[in-house]
Amino acid sequence: MDSLFDDAEERAAASAAPLAVRMRPRTLDEVVGQQHLTAPGSPFRKLIDNDAPMSLVLWGPPGTGKTTLAYVVSQVTSRRFTELSAVTAGVKDVRAAVDAARRELGLSGRQSLLFVDEVHRFSKTQQDALLPAVENRWVSFIGATTENPSFSVVSPLLSRSLLLTLQPLADDDIRNLVTRALADERGLDGKVQLDQDALDHLVRLAGGDGRRALTYLEAAALGASRIDMATLERAVDRAAVRYDRDGDQHYDVISAFIKSIRGSDADAALHYLARMIEAGEDPRFIARRLIVHASEDVGMADPTALGVAVAAAQAVEFVGLPEARINLAQAVIHLALAPKSNSVIRAIGAAQADVQAGLIGAVPAHLRDAHYAGAKRLGHGEGYVYPHDLPEGIVTQQYAPDVVDGRAYYEPTTHGAESRFSERSRLIREILHPEGDRKQEGEQS
Repeated sequence: MDSLFDDAEERAAASAAPLAVRMRPRTLDEVVGQQHLTAPGSPFRKLIDNDAPMSLVLWGPPGTGKTTLAYVVSQVTSRRFTELSAVTAGVKDVRAAVDAARRELGLSGRQSLLFVDEVHRFSKTQQDALLPAVENRWVSFIGATTENPSFSVVSPLLSRSLLLTLQPLADDDIRNLVTRALADERGLDGKVQLDQDALDHLVRLAGGDGRRALTYLEAAALGASRIDMATLERAVDRAAVRYDRDGDQHYDVISAFIKSIRGSDADAALHYLARMIEAGEDPRFIARRLIVHASEDVGMADPTALGVAVAAAQAVEFVGLPEARINLAQAVIHLALAPKSNSVIRAIGAAQADVQAGLIGAVPAHLRDAHYAGAKRLGHGEGYVYPHDLPEGIVTQQYAPDVVDGRAYYEPTTHGAESRFSERSRLIREILHPEGDRKQEGEQS
């Protein structure tokens, strides 16, 4: 009789669990995404298939399957599963879990799997408490973290573990996840229909986070037999941004974004940034466009702009959304307010045009490599003057091939910091070409 009550309680608890928990995969083949980890022959798959002792650190953004993979390991191996959350557990809990694992190993020979979620929240002391158990393989350890383990996990623990990196789920992965939850008896069991445009919007809202997708789906499905766009918007309190990442909206918005920055309208640029983020645009794509813009449209007028854009791109990789939107916004504001110059792109464009037109002369003899045997006999390096030997650091000597000698590709503006480079560039050219034989870009020799 007790077992009947126990079964009923388990079924009730399962039905009350969040949709994301109910839909948690039971085998590796049910795992959506992370094919680089679950594919046959991969190190992780080999550990599972061979039921080998393991110590793993799973690193990836929220909702990419770190807990799921740990749960699957517990299901497909014969190990006893213990889960701790670093948010609530302390050293005492860690030691209790390890002691229980050692007793189980001694009494029955059964291995235990200790999963620590948010392991980066453990202090150094708490992480150190895991070391004997990992070192002696009293437990198979899996730690999950959303932060870079190189900074958040102590070196001794990290060196004893295999680091596996999880990627945000692709749109098709999210789509498969939602479709499965709609049909599966553990999920919505075919009782709810989801319109195509609502599905597309749900995929965008998920932003590569599978748990978020299922949470939004569950909220929209409450009391509904059909989920259309309006139902989904009410459930998640976010209006759908009409934006097709493969269509005109994608190109129109990114074009308006860049042109707003080029036009120094920070407010308009921030609008388009928010629009792309809300629509689920890949933040790495936005960051790449900022890096290009920093040199193409700001350039030497503010040489720090490129560093700001690159730093924002690195922040996207390290932090991820939603926090990285702040870093992107800072870069957008900096680039929009910076003085503008397109002299860099014009300079490289003019130089390339000459090369493509066949203006490729021999390297002057005094500039050629003179470090190998026989170079001196050929006259290589003869007559070269070392600029550092002169107080000014600049010497009158030819650097370009004859065919383009004196050609001016870089034409600085007087905008922002480039005004300083403009005067210096003029003085340097006067020293290099004292007779005024400088040729303008585009002028044929």
